[in-house]
Amino acid sequence: MPPIPAEERPPTDRDWSTAELPATPQRFFLIPAERWIEAPGELRGLGADIGVELVAYKRRIGRYLLWRAGPAAGANARYMAIAADDPNERWTFRVFADGSGEGDAPGGSHTRFRTWKEDLRDASAV
Repeated sequence: MPPIPAEERPPTDRDWSTAELPATPQRFFLIPAERWIEAPGELRGLGADIGVELVAYKRRIGRYLLWRAGPAAGANARYMAIAADDPNERWTFRVFADGSGEGDAPGGSHTRFRTWKEDLRDASAV
């Protein structure tokens, strides 16, 4: 059975603690921010300024929990990485409709999503 496209996955019907959030993407359901017990308020409103209500968990990158508001490609989206061991440590990346982007991570500013994620990974290894 092939995976369900990200935007078509049904939301989970249970609450998740930080320790339970999976390391890899879930292929058959999504975890909305409202279902994360320790979710900070800032995360729940991540896509408000771009007209997106659903904020969904994507995966772990080292010590960071990656969340996205908006589609994976072709439109405006916002990402937030929250340190699992310190929810006050948060980093964001914005993807614009034209495919460009900008965001900050522990190592500085980024214009490419890939380098932003690599910065998060590398900061976790320290």
